[in-house]
Amino acid sequence: MANSEQLHIGWVGTGVMGLPMCGHLLAAGFPVRVFSRTRERAAPLLSQGARWSPSPAAAAEGADVVVTMVGYPEDVREVVLGEKGVLSAAGKGATLVDMTTSEPQLAVEIFEAAERKGVGSLDAPVSGGDVGARNASLVIMVGGKREVFDRALPVFEKLGGVVNLAGGAGAGQHTKMVNQIAIASGMVGVCEALVYAARAGLDIARSVETISTGAAGSWSLSNYAPRALRGDFAPGFKIDHFIKDLGIALAEARRSRLSLPGLALAEQLYLAASAGGLGQMGTHALLLALAQLSGVEWGTRVP
Repeated sequence: MANSEQLHIGWVGTGVMGLPMCGHLLAAGFPVRVFSRTRERAAPLLSQGARWSPSPAAAAEGADVVVTMVGYPEDVREVVLGEKGVLSAAGKGATLVDMTTSEPQLAVEIFEAAERKGVGSLDAPVSGGDVGARNASLVIMVGGKREVFDRALPVFEKLGGVVNLAGGAGAGQHTKMVNQIAIASGMVGVCEALVYAARAGLDIARSVETISTGAAGSWSLSNYAPRALRGDFAPGFKIDHFIKDLGIALAEARRSRLSLPGLALAEQLYLAASAGGLGQMGTHALLLALAQLSGVEWGTRVP
């Protein structure tokens, strides 16, 4: 199996998730060439030893594995399939790994375009938010061929605690939609519970601690409720990005003639939160919109 000395990495995207993820590869000894929209965003990685690339194509030149971690499907299309995209320069036998949460059909389109060039392609979205990215404990859901997955596994192992091959091209993205559907209504429930506790005059931190040990316990409750209590609504995952994911899931549901009313309601609530100016905050900032709707004040509060 390849090790960090043998695999050269091209990395595209240095946002909240991409920056620490790429940092783990550098810390593990992988040679990395990095591209981001502005060089300033890549500065922490350059200080760790990454080499700067002026375009996604430049990052892909000579790379064994090229990872893209950007915001929206249109960004994926640009950095992978565009004139200066990864596939314009990736060498035969290279492996492209798109870790953006994106559209399953786009993953299939990229897979087919890569196949024509002799390049392996994997769709590999992740779950775990900024905490998982910083701690290298992400859940990585992969779609593609087994032999290509095996080539990229040394990279995945430095980024995640759970790495599963879900099936062929697009299966990683479909699995991420399953994840987002499960989270969406649950996050609404967490935020509503906190608003209720506030209105009832409870010791909110103690209430959260109590219910976390029972059937109400969840990753979102344990990780986001304490942030909300500190008045910390910085994005581990932005509301606007979550809306993008919910839109993809609903589009896939319509294509499959599925009725998912809980998902549709969650999307509407998050759209309202974004319209109220919360789109660049973390997904738990839905609490602020729900609190305002009920006339509940929520600031920096720890009872």
